[in-house]
Amino acid sequence: MRSAALKTSGDGGSATLGRRDAEPFDLLGVSWKDPSVEVAGKVEVRTRAVGSGRWSDWLSLDSDNRQDERGAARGGTEPAWVGPSDGVEVRVNGKSAARLPQGLRLDMVGSADGSAGGDDIEPAAFLADGAEGSDDPTATESVTPSEPTTPEATDSTPTESSASKSPTDEPSATESASASQSPSESATPSESASESASASASAPNTPTAPPSTVPQPTITPRSGWGADEALSPEAPTYLPGGKIKAVVVHHTAQSNTYTCDEAPSIINAIYTYDVKTLGWKDLGYNFVVDKCGTVYEGRKGGIDLPVMGAHAYGFNSQTTGIAVLGTYIDAAPSQAAMTSVARVAAWKLGQYGVDPDGTVTLTTAVNGQNLAGKTWGPGEDLSFPAIHGHRDGYNTLCPGDAFYAALDTVRGWAAGPVTGLALTSVTGTSTVDSTPYTNGPVTVNWSATTPTELISGYEVLVDGETAATAEAGATSAKATLVAGTHQVQVKAVHQSGRTSVTEAVTVISETTAPTFTTKPNLALRTGTVSTTSVPLTLSWKAADTATGLKEVRLTAPVAKTYGPAVTSAQYTAKSGTATRWSLTAYDTVGNTATASVSGTPTIVQETGATRSGTWTAKSSTSYLGGKSLTSKTKNASLTWTFTGRSVAWVVSRATTSGQAYVYVDGKKVTTVDLKSSKTAYRNAIWTKTWSFSAKHTVKIVVAGTSGRPTVTTDGIVYLK
Repeated sequence: MRSAALKTSGDGGSATLGRRDAEPFDLLGVSWKDPSVEVAGKVEVRTRAVGSGRWSDWLSLDSDNRQDERGAARGGTEPAWVGPSDGVEVRVNGKSAARLPQGLRLDMVGSADGSAGGDDIEPAAFLADGAEGSDDPTATESVTPSEPTTPEATDSTPTESSASKSPTDEPSATESASASQSPSESATPSESASESASASASAPNTPTAPPSTVPQPTITPRSGWGADEALSPEAPTYLPGGKIKAVVVHHTAQSNTYTCDEAPSIINAIYTYDVKTLGWKDLGYNFVVDKCGTVYEGRKGGIDLPVMGAHAYGFNSQTTGIAVLGTYIDAAPSQAAMTSVARVAAWKLGQYGVDPDGTVTLTTAVNGQNLAGKTWGPGEDLSFPAIHGHRDGYNTLCPGDAFYAALDTVRGWAAGPVTGLALTSVTGTSTVDSTPYTNGPVTVNWSATTPTELISGYEVLVDGETAATAEAGATSAKATLVAGTHQVQVKAVHQSGRTSVTEAVTVISETTAPTFTTKPNLALRTGTVSTTSVPLTLSWKAADTATGLKEVRLTAPVAKTYGPAVTSAQYTAKSGTATRWSLTAYDTVGNTATASVSGTPTIVQETGATRSGTWTAKSSTSYLGGKSLTSKTKNASLTWTFTGRSVAWVVSRATTSGQAYVYVDGKKVTTVDLKSSKTAYRNAIWTKTWSFSAKHTVKIVVAGTSGRPTVTTDGIVYLK
């Protein structure tokens, strides 16, 4: 611990410490002799980061009248963590007609000051300017105030609150010196020892920790931030009523640029400042939270017990204090930090049956005034939110404008129910006329604004009954719906047991499959024929009366998807090979129906026909099998007999080709003209299909067309 006196102006309205070098330090504050008064002006400091040569902007320090501890050695500002620094400058601007308190000095805490052996740290190596009324106006002093030995007070101290004083009520030098004396300075050794023994003998028994209605968050013990317990050997004091009525939220008004690995050092430095500079018995806050959300045990005595802290002047004996490291005037703390504040507050209030979102009545112990200008005297009953800011009970900016504005959010998170709960979607469904339909399990998705750490879990409700559960961190869950119309909701369970439920979403479970109103069918079609590629048409009809047909998929022998209005498709198949054609119909919801048909295209060469009239054999690789029959003789015929359900006549065509008559089962059905502007081989020129397979005959008769009587044929293809 190092300190340097400030130089006070002749009129007592301002004080300064000129810019200068210093031994490295991390935290600083400005203190004065009389702990009962407050600086009536603006206290500002700026520092130089180690090794950088750069000076910071001016930082304002709020008066730190948090305590109600009898025997406090000095008054002071809140401490400010500035990081490793080796230069400092201070200025204090007093208000008009006001004199600054005597004994103003800058106190600096280095990184080693909070560790064991910190009392051995040497003073900073610079000469301080003299200060009016200081004991040593020219020397830098190393300060280790005597530990108070009088019993700790409740909220009422023998001195007046600074809020009740006018500027002209500044105590005289004699009064100030008397008020600032530590017990060891104001009493003989025997008297001090007697008081200490009396305090120990009269200390109340340690209370029993009541159970809480909500889970305890993880809290890092004092050893986790390296507390030197020898620095504050005095036993803790517990709330005289044994009950915590409210939580007071603070910020430490320090830099927000610290890393969370530095948090233990910052807490240790505040501890050192509170004890060594201000003469308190221990760290003032009951709990400290860093910006990463880590919660640290503050004042000793048991995290689950009603330990009386020094954080809310006039209300310490009824409250517990939580401070977040950093300054939150312009920006609220991180969500992680606010979540931890909400969790600790809910846990502590839950031990005593206090609604975190409710109001409580606190009885004032001293004269006071808050930042809003409200004043009170001792013994008044005042209404406060169960979780409130330091400024509600004292004239301070703490916990900063942005954090104060966010306290409603903290209260809501602590009290429940889960806020911002919304069912965002139901997947595994299809929308029909704006209504979700499903044919099986669905995934219900949701979101919430309450942090996960404050949530016990979720339930998916179907028609008001629990259909699925999920952990606090989940944002979705699956549920199976039976056939019918259902109302789907999400219920969130807060750690307090309070619940919130989303608006209902209508989901219809439909399991009726579509139908093939016309079963799949195969038919030969016109086109070029080869042994590996016989043209055919696959046809079908499907429908769904419940939600509508979505599509039909061909799954074998190839994959293809067709829209709901498509009822046929053209393919080819290998001659002499049985092929199965499989279709699946899908409705809008995803219900399916399957159907299939099989067929074997079979080529019958012209040599397999019964002939009449004159036919001449021709050879060419362009013909099926390399050969064909041709005739110019009128009424020459070829007749094939087969068993199948579809047939195609295969011919060769040219500009000189003539006509032929086609007879099926003894009846003439058509006249086919083979003439073509281009020569074509293996051309299926005519087809016929039946609804089922049967024995049929096909007869081809040469018409003897004038000028072009030639008919050349490769045979037929039938489908069996």
